[in-house]
Amino acid sequence: MLHVAVVGSGPSGVYTAQSLVQSGLPEIRVDVLDRLPCPYGLVRYGVAPDHEKIKSLQNNLRAVLEDERVRFLGGVQVGPGGVPAERLRELYHAVVYCVGAATDRHLAVPGEELSGSWSATEFVSWYSAHPDSVTDGAAGFVLGTHSAVVIGVGNVAVDVTRILARGAAELSPTDIPQAALTALAASTVTEISMVGRRGPSQARFTTKELRELGGLPDTDVVVDPDELALDPQYADPSALPAAQRRNVEVLRGWAAAPPRGRPRRIRLRFFLRPVALLPRDGEPGGAGGRVGAVRFERTAPDGRGGVTGTGRHEDIAAQLVLRSVGYRGVPLDGLPFDAEHGTVPHLAGRVLRDGAVAPGEYVAGWIKRGPTGVIGTNRPCAKETVTALLEDAPDLVRREVPGDPLAALRADGVTPVEWAGWEAIERAEAELGASLGRGVVKLPDWTSLLTAARTTTS
Repeated sequence: MLHVAVVGSGPSGVYTAQSLVQSGLPEIRVDVLDRLPCPYGLVRYGVAPDHEKIKSLQNNLRAVLEDERVRFLGGVQVGPGGVPAERLRELYHAVVYCVGAATDRHLAVPGEELSGSWSATEFVSWYSAHPDSVTDGAAGFVLGTHSAVVIGVGNVAVDVTRILARGAAELSPTDIPQAALTALAASTVTEISMVGRRGPSQARFTTKELRELGGLPDTDVVVDPDELALDPQYADPSALPAAQRRNVEVLRGWAAAPPRGRPRRIRLRFFLRPVALLPRDGEPGGAGGRVGAVRFERTAPDGRGGVTGTGRHEDIAAQLVLRSVGYRGVPLDGLPFDAEHGTVPHLAGRVLRDGAVAPGEYVAGWIKRGPTGVIGTNRPCAKETVTALLEDAPDLVRREVPGDPLAALRADGVTPVEWAGWEAIERAEAELGASLGRGVVKLPDWTSLLTAARTTTS
């Protein structure tokens, strides 16, 4: 019997488990461990609540986790304060780390620590009911905010921009937590600027996500044609790859259309690089003050795919600033780490220690390749890692491990949330939604999640 631990139950972890059980090996068992009591990773806690079609991918992931050869073990911390990596290696023939990229990149500009300056990740965690989310998010994000600036032009930037512009009637049917719904319903945000330091032909958002901004009720989308024209690729978009060409075409359409005078505006800005966050008038700088504006420097193409500063500046008013400039992996206790790339060194998914393969240790997903691609990109990534693991399997199974790793974990004092506990959480969220006259509503904190998991699992 080959016993494999998969650390992380997001798409990369579940696709890894799926590849393992579909490998044809007759004797294989996979335990999928997660720090959270809930599975699905960024599909549950990263996909925007109004993207119900993408969120329905949970049904596919669920089918894998309900396979009789797979066990979900939630609420299990791997690393400091939990199960050491060395202990996992004692309990399983192989361990595959699928832990994603757990932190976000900073702007590294003055004023970034001002109140009202957040990462987009923190905002997403709040409206997705992540149990680690800040508790004062309602006050910190939208209360007293009229103008917001989103720095970045990827899909996450589009998501947070869209949620800021949504009304309560549109969000109420989703699983957004009640506190976030209440705060957004009372929001006074009327101006949202989404800003990129390069041009539209280099923006990272997909055309499908971009077009959704134009379908928001009560919201104008405004694009400055002069900023589009700064892009050397703009004059002849036919030379662009298809995805970028479609983006430019959508932006051209908005630039040519006059605003309709709707109550909210989304402004898409390009060739502006943030150089400082400025405090509100009368507010102190630093962590004691509140943000009032973002100072940008106009950039220009450098002819090599990048941009250079022009020395000209523009201030955009903002009481809320969300940076969306990328994710980054963090070191894992007990594993090697490439600080430059934010990944674990590997060879086709096999962990490398000082350049040599570490037997029985593997990686998949963002911690393997960096934060690139879409959800589906994790499937071939996981398959590559599993192919390597299966090649190693004859040697791996020679090492003796406990017959049931879960029994050993329990003897160590670990009390996982098993699949029945997750199903109890689902029932509690359905009951909460019914009590509020809504559909399923997520439980937003550790206490309510664990209480639901451990009191209704009989």
